[in-house]
Amino acid sequence: MAKKADKYYLTDPWRIIERGFDRNYSMVSESIFSLGNECMGVRGFFEEGYSGERLVGSYFNGIYERERLGNGGYKGIVEHTEFMVNAVNWLAVRIKAEDEQLDLMDAHIDEFERALDLRTGLLTRSFVWKLKSGGRIELKFERFVCMEQNDLGVQRISVKSIDYEGTLTVALETDFGGQHQMYHKNYWNVLQKISDGDWMESSARTVNTEKYLYSGSRCSCNAPHQTKNYETEKGTGIQYDIPLAKGVQAVITRIAANETEQTDGRKRTKECSYEELLLENKEWWQRVWEKSDIQITGDDENQQGIRYCIFQMLQTYHGAREGNNIGAKGLTGEAYNGNAFWDTETYCLPFFLFNEQQAARNLLLFRYQTLGEAKERARALDCEGAFYPIATISGKECCNLWQHASLQLQASTAVAYGIWIYEKVTGDSKFVSDYGAEMLVEICRMLATRGDWSADGSYYGYYGVMGPDEFQMMVNHNCYTNLMAKFTFTYTLRTLSRLKDCDEPCYSSLEKKLGLTEEEQEKWRRMAEHMKILYDESSCLYEQHEGFFELPHVEVDRIPVEEFPLYHHWSYDRIYRNDMIKQPDVLMFLFLFNHAFSEETLRANYDYYEPRCIHESSLSPSVHSILASQLKRKQVAYDFFQFATRMDLDNYNRNSGEGIHTTSIAAAWMNIVYGFGGMRCDGEGLCFAPSIPEKWESYAFHVSYQGKVITTVVYKDRVEFTLQQEGGLAVKVYGREYQLGCQPLTVAIPEEWR
Repeated sequence: MAKKADKYYLTDPWRIIERGFDRNYSMVSESIFSLGNECMGVRGFFEEGYSGERLVGSYFNGIYERERLGNGGYKGIVEHTEFMVNAVNWLAVRIKAEDEQLDLMDAHIDEFERALDLRTGLLTRSFVWKLKSGGRIELKFERFVCMEQNDLGVQRISVKSIDYEGTLTVALETDFGGQHQMYHKNYWNVLQKISDGDWMESSARTVNTEKYLYSGSRCSCNAPHQTKNYETEKGTGIQYDIPLAKGVQAVITRIAANETEQTDGRKRTKECSYEELLLENKEWWQRVWEKSDIQITGDDENQQGIRYCIFQMLQTYHGAREGNNIGAKGLTGEAYNGNAFWDTETYCLPFFLFNEQQAARNLLLFRYQTLGEAKERARALDCEGAFYPIATISGKECCNLWQHASLQLQASTAVAYGIWIYEKVTGDSKFVSDYGAEMLVEICRMLATRGDWSADGSYYGYYGVMGPDEFQMMVNHNCYTNLMAKFTFTYTLRTLSRLKDCDEPCYSSLEKKLGLTEEEQEKWRRMAEHMKILYDESSCLYEQHEGFFELPHVEVDRIPVEEFPLYHHWSYDRIYRNDMIKQPDVLMFLFLFNHAFSEETLRANYDYYEPRCIHESSLSPSVHSILASQLKRKQVAYDFFQFATRMDLDNYNRNSGEGIHTTSIAAAWMNIVYGFGGMRCDGEGLCFAPSIPEKWESYAFHVSYQGKVITTVVYKDRVEFTLQQEGGLAVKVYGREYQLGCQPLTVAIPEEWR
């Protein structure tokens, strides 16, 4: 693998630490130190302003804008896109002493340190500012967003004079005037601006979508000061003029309420103090870590890495509100426009299935709530049923690259897979009857009209598609696409049959609502039975698509690291002219339906496809690691795991400054639980086949399954399973069935797994 780690942050099991400020790493650090609570997120920018490269990013789930892309000229090519819009900067500060404005681009500073505490969500930054006159001031910035009261954000600035004598001006602002980075324009019409004593508030609506956002801040200063209220072009401010002398300290605190509806922010911010809100956050995270922590003994770097992944996953989404989804960069940057992709169901959903099942349900509910938009998209592509968008915020297709938006069926089949695996893990059949079955029927209708029969009518398949490997376009019979369609037809028919037998009123209602007929279902059955799957029995190889084996070969390890990401350094068409793979395609369905394939088949396909994969997608390393673990290739699995769990911390793709790779960090969790833990849930019941990396002394993880929490601890020679609730649970370990209970069950690790 050509990509290398770019080490910068200090290693600590519970903190991310930057010691000393490197201006060349400022954008990466803004992403790494991002904070969020699903409803709002803010990048780790310097609140006091910075004239170097930066993105003052403040984002809110559900607050998006719309831009016209022009007339595509062809049916099915979208003419509008939607994107998560850069919103109010509720942390804005200006600090001034002796007419010198604090700006870390050119200020003289010493003892710089920034740290994010994963146990509390508190971000701190401190340094000594040496003025041109020689005076020195210690500054400490603290901020966090509230996980329980997810409309509140908190900021504290502590200043102490070392030997400075004079007035320090600290001006706090609420600012709707920031630009959206991609379009270089501001998207807010301000409705009101009020500043009165220690209180300020502003509200605004987005220009095109008219989304409402309110921001009100209660501020305070504990030292003698003079206060001045003022307005800016698109916001308000409170200025504190503080006389400082040697040894004098002042603490300025802001509690901000940010609401997407009309609210009484003044009342909300008076209800709690800084200390109470920080304690509330600490307790929230403590509960999370008790059920979701992964403990690694013997590998401090990856202990830090996996905890950072879990932390950012739960900051991005934990099921706080129905209708929210997971953008590819979460709430940490503007790359991918805040859009959700098929990654949601295939990579993110498993994390929530085994940690927070209500959140998993809410993710799938988003797809039901946007079923109408998916049906509109199907009609635009000359299909019936529902064609789920490849990129979306509101349910509408936001991608104007036709080769992605029109050729990729992964989002639709991923929804079907998500419904299937959700029911399998949770046993929530009511969700399927209330919502899932309708989605499945509409997806099948799309699949039945998007595909076609061969000229001689002997087989069915998909022509002119793009599979998960986005380096191949307009291909025929992409194996992943055909196999997932076959699965969707089969699962839908099985679901409908079960409803007909066990819940006749529900089936009749569905039949009437959708105009569902037996003839239509029989048509789907024939398509599934005659689906073309490119498989060679002699080699056990699945061909990624028709003609893939004949493509020119590229030695991916010979590509210089300076040429990554390839999209920035290679011409677009050059990427499509060879057998280089962006991310797992054949290996992806071998992972999703792992129980259905032999180890011989897995080994043959892994050995063929892994050397061709460039891992240009953040989704890629973890799946390769999981399958390498299954094949007992421990060092390969560990190397890929380190890539996955520290992708952003070590800037492997050299693009962490654009925002963190949210779906990759979900995959890093799978990397331990599915990979080293060997857990599978796609067959009958729950199975484990744990192994342990050579460097590790032990590791432990927790999973919630059908209302019970299983704690798994893996040592060098044995595995211990404990059920946290009363009652029993049957699981398979290394192929043998066991009954778990509250007393630990110890199973020796077989020699071939050590």
